Amino acid sequence: MKTKAKSKNTSVAELNDLVAQLQQEKETQALEVQKQKSEALKWQDKYNILLERFKLAQQKRFGSSSEKCPEQAELFDEADAPVSEEVLEANSKTITVPAHERKAKGQPKRAVIPEHFERERIEYDIPEEDKICNCGCQKHRIGEEVSEQLEVIPPQFRVSQHVRPKYACKACEEGVSIAPMPKVFLPKSMAGPSLVAYTIINKYEDHLPLYRQEAIWNRHGCRLPRNSLCGWLMAAFEQTQPLLPLLKEAIVNSGYTQADETTAQVMKEPGRRNQKKSFMWVYRGNAPNYTAILYDYQETREAKHPKDFLSGFKGFLQTDGYSGYDWVNDEAFIIHLACMAHARRPFAKLMKLSKSTGQSDVAIKLIAELYQIESKAREQQLTHKQRYELRQNESKPLLNALKIWLDKMALSSSPKSVFGKGITYMLKRWAELTNFLKDGRLEIDNNMAENSIRPFAVGRKNWMFKGSPRGAKAGACFYSLIATCKANDIDPFKYLNYLFMNIPHCNTEEDYRKLLPYNIEPELLA
Repeated sequence: MKTKAKSKNTSVAELNDLVAQLQQEKETQALEVQKQKSEALKWQDKYNILLERFKLAQQKRFGSSSEKCPEQAELFDEADAPVSEEVLEANSKTITVPAHERKAKGQPKRAVIPEHFERERIEYDIPEEDKICNCGCQKHRIGEEVSEQLEVIPPQFRVSQHVRPKYACKACEEGVSIAPMPKVFLPKSMAGPSLVAYTIINKYEDHLPLYRQEAIWNRHGCRLPRNSLCGWLMAAFEQTQPLLPLLKEAIVNSGYTQADETTAQVMKEPGRRNQKKSFMWVYRGNAPNYTAILYDYQETREAKHPKDFLSGFKGFLQTDGYSGYDWVNDEAFIIHLACMAHARRPFAKLMKLSKSTGQSDVAIKLIAELYQIESKAREQQLTHKQRYELRQNESKPLLNALKIWLDKMALSSSPKSVFGKGITYMLKRWAELTNFLKDGRLEIDNNMAENSIRPFAVGRKNWMFKGSPRGAKAGACFYSLIATCKANDIDPFKYLNYLFMNIPHCNTEEDYRKLLPYNIEPELLA
């Protein structure tokens, strides 16, 4: 009996061990399955990211570069859940855009010829016999029909002769008298102020390299070698250099500055290979009564360059998301503004690829409504105070809705995808993106600075590189003056012509300051 009981107890123990072993194997298999599922999701995530990058590369190479997107949404959104009621409620306030009439196809609107153009009247009258009516009475003129055609007169050269009569005594043949030569812009040069100004406008505003200008002048029967043109530009740069510190001072004192940078290819830089990229920085000072723009050529993109340039600046500084501006956040007297256009860009790229409704559509629509509010402020020509109040009433609720959506999407989106990077970018810089609410004179984006630097980027495609650092600095000088003119609604050619006529007479810093574009009375330029 004892043997049987012992055998029975041993059998139960073995069964318990077997159950425990099977349970352990089950848990191990469950962990392995979970691991495989996690690995599969990881590879699926990588596949989606690579596919997304491939599609974006295809779009960049073969598609339209415009960021205007159709009413479509994200193909690769990780979070396809519908927007929460909380977000929808916060976004319940909509902005309506006034309707407009579409022009009928095949009926282009004819350009209007400006009224200030000189007009030559050519009249075609009927013969005298046709002015007698069939009834025998004389016809009277009751009106006229006028059609206009625009003609062009090619550039004309005019030579200014500076004549100084000489006087002497015939009796003693001594004491020759002659009037002193007045100060001229380029002494001992055949180029007058208007020709130098015209050459600068052609190169830096119309993007015509000097060799093309040489060919154009040859076609008009005047030989102007490109080395002469280059010499005039460099001499003009030497004379206008004193204006640059004054533009920098105006930007630092403006209280609201925007900054941006782009690459430049410059040859013969000391200690650097010609293939190395240099940079052209641009700073736009937006003061209440003037706008000053300055290009600053530097060899690198290091943060020390804007930090040195803006030394002593107090107020609002607006930039893109480049980390070289992050030092601003540690400055006590500078409030950093980010660019909403840059924040929108990842979602706009993805919208081009989408064929079904997704989450990028939400970001694009909310940001579009913010821009509609900005457009309304411009169209109604609101004051800074009125624009501040409009943003508090209409823009702030939209931003609150956008923040709720960003927080929700951050929980379910892959941080390595374009969509996830867009979410991370906005959340990381949310304070900077919403700082434009603090003052009515601030802009929602950095587009004005980007527009200021765009002429340099266009010209860069024409001449590819600058021949030397000195040439790069000269280009920066003329770009600065032309951009400042355009920002203050001043004709750049008229300004440069006036500047070159008057700058030889400057002796003090105040004399140079009076020649800054926004300090010249418009009637003087006329």
